[in-house]
Amino acid sequence: MDEPFGIYVHWPFCAAKCPYCDFNSYVRLKGVDEDRFAKAFAREMATVREWTGAHKATTVFIGGGTPSLMSPKTVESLLKSIDRYWPIVDNAEITMEANPSSVEAGRFHGYRSAGVNRLSLGVQSLNDEELKRLGRIHNVEQARFAIGLAREIFPRLSFDLIYARPNQTLHSWKHELEEAIDLAADHLSLYQLTIEEGTGFDRLYKAGKLKLPEADLSADLYDLTQEITESRGLPAYEISNHAAANAQSQHNLIYWRYQQYVGIGPGAHGRFLPVSNGDFPDRRLVTITEKIPERWLELVEKQGHGIVEEEHLTKSEQAEEMVLMGLRLTEGLDLARYEKLANHGLNQKKVADLQQQGLVEMVGNSRIRATGKGRMVLNYIISELA
Repeated sequence: MDEPFGIYVHWPFCAAKCPYCDFNSYVRLKGVDEDRFAKAFAREMATVREWTGAHKATTVFIGGGTPSLMSPKTVESLLKSIDRYWPIVDNAEITMEANPSSVEAGRFHGYRSAGVNRLSLGVQSLNDEELKRLGRIHNVEQARFAIGLAREIFPRLSFDLIYARPNQTLHSWKHELEEAIDLAADHLSLYQLTIEEGTGFDRLYKAGKLKLPEADLSADLYDLTQEITESRGLPAYEISNHAAANAQSQHNLIYWRYQQYVGIGPGAHGRFLPVSNGDFPDRRLVTITEKIPERWLELVEKQGHGIVEEEHLTKSEQAEEMVLMGLRLTEGLDLARYEKLANHGLNQKKVADLQQQGLVEMVGNSRIRATGKGRMVLNYIISELA
């Protein structure tokens, strides 16, 4: 089996900007020249392939934005370009994000024919009032229809929900989550609402017009989420992600296990070991592309890529990032890989202190992970150990 190597492609366009969202996304009412962007994606891939060297793609993730605004023909073009530069293995997980509006659901068969085998639906709520508050352009009926259709068409399906919303109670969330699990296939992403800088919700929050649940209620909502999903066969494998056995998102595991991936498109990030690292063969290259789609497009057409920031991470810096990502996982942090990067183990005194507080636990002698109590204060644990 090839070492995991992921390809992330960012489609930055949306039909509307949701007030909670700080992703790199833009509304273009006059439409988008998909052919021109597809050619630019392919050109950036060609350039980055020279830096990564030969790899096979074990996962592909087309995210956004709203990739399901693309035609199936454009999605097929993207996948063919990826396969040209990083041949896609036979059993690769190929995920695409989609919205559950009726227009986009009408393209599901086309996306499957193009090669997508896992769909990630941005449902966000199963309550019509809450969908309006969240700025979503679909309703619950459309969401249920899209989920059912996706289950028929795609081998694998995930959908997202946001909880810890204003005025949400334990009772209402329990009812909504139970319904979601009844609808779900093998994976759910369940995110607590957070206020992100510069969003519509941020402005409302600062003006005192948006109130989130108190910390104790948020903690209770999190605990209830873990309890229900565990009992229904979708336990958490990461802080916000839940899956049946062997149904975890293989692409996202590449991030959390600190493996290599390429980022293509406006605002995309990549992290990989380049083939020509000069005197620093163990330094991981971080690439960050221009965020504004039209500027990115011009850069690619002019110079072959839209990368505007690069950083070479030392092994010590990589080890810190590995702690940050690995402790999000239920399986925990791989201690042997950490020690190989850091050239030393974790601070045993700090580990012992965190164990005494009931915040971390050892998994055999090979891994360390946050306990249920520890996941509530994960940032504190990471600051102690990284």
